[in-house]
Amino acid sequence: MVSTLPSDVPAAIRDTKARLRAGIGDVAGLLAEIEKDMLAEVEAVLAAGPAAFPVVAYDDVAAGTVPSATLDAIRRRGCAVVRGTFPRAQAESWDAELADYLARNNFAARYAGPADDVFGGLSSSKPQIYPIYWSRPQLQARQSERMSTVRTFLNSFWRNESEGRVWFDPTLDTGYPDRIRRREPGSSSKGLSAHTDSGSVERWLLPAYQQVFRHVFSGRWSSYDPWDAAHRTEVDEFESTVMCSSFRTFQGWTALSDMRPTDGVLHVVPIPSAMAYLLLRALQDDVPADDLCGATNGRVLAVTEQWHAPLLPALTPIPAVEPGDTVWWHCDVIHSVADVSDQERWGNVMYIPAAPMCPKNARYAADCGRRFLAGTSPADFAAEDYEATWPDRATLADLTAIGRAQLGL
Repeated sequence: MVSTLPSDVPAAIRDTKARLRAGIGDVAGLLAEIEKDMLAEVEAVLAAGPAAFPVVAYDDVAAGTVPSATLDAIRRRGCAVVRGTFPRAQAESWDAELADYLARNNFAARYAGPADDVFGGLSSSKPQIYPIYWSRPQLQARQSERMSTVRTFLNSFWRNESEGRVWFDPTLDTGYPDRIRRREPGSSSKGLSAHTDSGSVERWLLPAYQQVFRHVFSGRWSSYDPWDAAHRTEVDEFESTVMCSSFRTFQGWTALSDMRPTDGVLHVVPIPSAMAYLLLRALQDDVPADDLCGATNGRVLAVTEQWHAPLLPALTPIPAVEPGDTVWWHCDVIHSVADVSDQERWGNVMYIPAAPMCPKNARYAADCGRRFLAGTSPADFAAEDYEATWPDRATLADLTAIGRAQLGL
């Protein structure tokens, strides 16, 4: 399902901003209060250095023995590396199989380049991401019981019951098939500037998002909980090439190669509540009445020096990761990908988020199941459909019971 974009977006922005400002009252005073809190968090991130990105061992996740200090750090920072989600040898085997899959089907010669420009307006361009969804390694990772264990662990940080409703089932996965990245040694790449996903103008204009951020928009900032799932599963973004049709508790990827913090890797602002600052910043007097700090439908929500400078010093790279480690960040967390020049090693990942069971996610997963059978691209991505004619893509016989359930099959 999608929401209908207003026919006059500037007018809708003006009207919404006026209404939200009236409901808040002292918008400048509220932003000052939030900014004070953000600056303290930024200072804490800087003081922590690399330790600002929490690390947890898969064995502890599986055994339920994650130290309480680590749990607190993940909740505060909204991100985590899970070491050894898969054995190194398994991940390296998947990496080699993906390379063979692409070579067998002559993908390099057929690839026409990016079919969309969802990152338009950011100062850096798209890294080497391939629109491949239905290889056996990707399916095996998505449907793995080890991956389900990690997703359930991550979902548990969320408050899935509130306001008398159950918003999602943290113990069940749904499928959100995504792409792969393959970056060769010696390559140079402009990464992605700081941004957030899962909606741009929607975060102000959609009634469901206004309910998600009801405490911020009513001036009760101290009551805002970025881990409360209330109404998030009711958000249906405006149709575009950047929309996400599922509620992802965490975005994530699985490492298929060794990566170091200098290898053009993911950086995050590890402050989940920073979304409140982004929302209130757009309502200030120095922002034009029909503007939301540059937010545009069909583009990710850019986080820039012009409007959000206090947050950006906290951009923190992931720790060094090995094949089989997984990397995760809260769906509201600001993130970027660093530029890299003459990279020393491969930088390969499979994008696999956490998308727990709820009616919204089940609908999208079932659609993905139909597209899996046809070998076509999932609906949230450009209809490039490279794999539709590939005879060696994964088939129904490759799915386990978990995999079939994830895709509504």
